[in-house]
Amino acid sequence: MVKMTMIARVTDGLPLAEGLDDGRDLRDAEMYKQQVKALFKNLSKGHNEASRMSIETGPYVFHYIIEGRVCYLTMCDRAYPKKLAFQYLEDLRNEFERVNGAQIETAARPYAFIKFDTFIQKTKKLYQDTRTQRNIAKLNDELYEVHQIMTRNVQEVLGVGEKLDQVSEMSSRLTSESRIYADKAKDLNQQALIRKWAPVAIVLGVVFVLFWLKAKIW
Repeated sequence: MVKMTMIARVTDGLPLAEGLDDGRDLRDAEMYKQQVKALFKNLSKGHNEASRMSIETGPYVFHYIIEGRVCYLTMCDRAYPKKLAFQYLEDLRNEFERVNGAQIETAARPYAFIKFDTFIQKTKKLYQDTRTQRNIAKLNDELYEVHQIMTRNVQEVLGVGEKLDQVSEMSSRLTSESRIYADKAKDLNQQALIRKWAPVAIVLGVVFVLFWLKAKIW
């Protein structure tokens, strides 16, 4: 069964729409929603380049497609046919682009297209029962293949993003520390020059004063 549906803009991870009744009968629903948000964040940073992917998480699987800088994601039971899950997402994509395509880039607030839930619920009902004649026909559709779509584990996918973030953070920290050390080295060099030439400057100053006083007296 389809358990959860979320749509987000890939460029910044902004959630655009979701199924409003998703997760009501789902254990640990909030945890899975947090995983989805983390995935959207990774996608916005370019950590996952695949435009279609299945990601295993506990007893469920996230399936997503990316089209027109928008990610369409659903979470289903592991036993739910992969082909139906991706055809469900394609139906959502076609309607979402038709209705909201011109406004996607300018959307400024989360869930700007929350009214799209009506279409999500209607479409989800069509895909819930895999034994209907309609869905059996879709499963037998040889023109729509999903065998080449990669399947990965959620820890692996999100872990890649976390590691890249850590590398980026470490790089920024090292750059900042190197600047601090460079500034300190500059100050130390200046202090060393002062210590080196200060006595000479003092001697020259004393000599100059003595010559000046001598000239005044004579």
